[in-house]
Amino acid sequence: MRFTKKHAIYLLIIASFLITLLLPLPYYIYKPGTADPLTPVVQVQDGFQSEGDLHLVTVRGGRATPLQLLIAGFSDYQDIMPLEDVFPEGYDREAYLQAQFQLMENSQEAATVVAYQAAGEAIDIRYEGVYVLNVIEGMPAEGILEIGDQILQVNGEEISDTNHLIETVNSFNAGDKVIFLIERLEEQFEQEIELVAFPNNPDQVGVGVQLVTNREVEVERSVEFASGNIGGPSAGLVLALEIYDQLTGEDITNGREIAGTGEIDYDGSVHRIGGVDKKVIAADREDCKVFFAPYEGGSKTSNYELAKATAEAIGTDMVIVPVNTFEDALAYLRDGTLIE
Repeated sequence: MRFTKKHAIYLLIIASFLITLLLPLPYYIYKPGTADPLTPVVQVQDGFQSEGDLHLVTVRGGRATPLQLLIAGFSDYQDIMPLEDVFPEGYDREAYLQAQFQLMENSQEAATVVAYQAAGEAIDIRYEGVYVLNVIEGMPAEGILEIGDQILQVNGEEISDTNHLIETVNSFNAGDKVIFLIERLEEQFEQEIELVAFPNNPDQVGVGVQLVTNREVEVERSVEFASGNIGGPSAGLVLALEIYDQLTGEDITNGREIAGTGEIDYDGSVHRIGGVDKKVIAADREDCKVFFAPYEGGSKTSNYELAKATAEAIGTDMVIVPVNTFEDALAYLRDGTLIE
């Protein structure tokens, strides 16, 4: 067949159409991600391998194209957001990613502490200070505190860890001016900062920083993580369960495929995360039979309530289990005990 000018025009039109479909738009889409087994991610020295698997679930996000935007518009479980809401003016992508990876490291450390203590394994914890992980735009600390600053004292009281700092600050009121002793680049200085109520939590006051406690954790049986480019704190609960399972050899999976989500504290408390509806879908796609979700003390707007509603909407037989603590999840896996 002879290639004519008419054919060239048709090809140009088709190519232009395809390029248009793939052009990035000023929107960002969040959708269900993956539900990957944790065995390749967590390796405890001489660890036990269960018959079943614990799964780490994720949410996937990306810049929208016209085709993706069209698909997302017809999906109940894909969220479309203006790009400027996700990446506001002055957004530093590298700093954000580093903060997310740091949150994952903190989550791994908290999961290690919870699991080793629950398993009765030898563990030594030394506190090395509280550091600024991120400064919230528009809050009093902006332009005063910097990422990496160590907070040594609040109004003369020495700070031991993040919870201690939050409790100390919360003993004051919005409008109070508090003196922070800061160490930056091996130099110490005092800085007075006025406290304000957080817009999304008026009962809590602060200066607008995300904090991290630097701990040195030493264990006799080593544990290694290979989480790759996954960031954020939401894997804490399942990481703790996986570590505990490998340490004890109980096989708490009992041959099941188990998923879950929730940030974990060093005391085993499980906290709210984002995107739980999308994580339920990701877990269902991998044929998981159990999904743990933060109960938040029975709140009507808890992650558990949204996870349960999502499971009912998609018609899965996966059991949605509410948890406030690591022990709640362990009790369910051992004998089916549910919190009331």
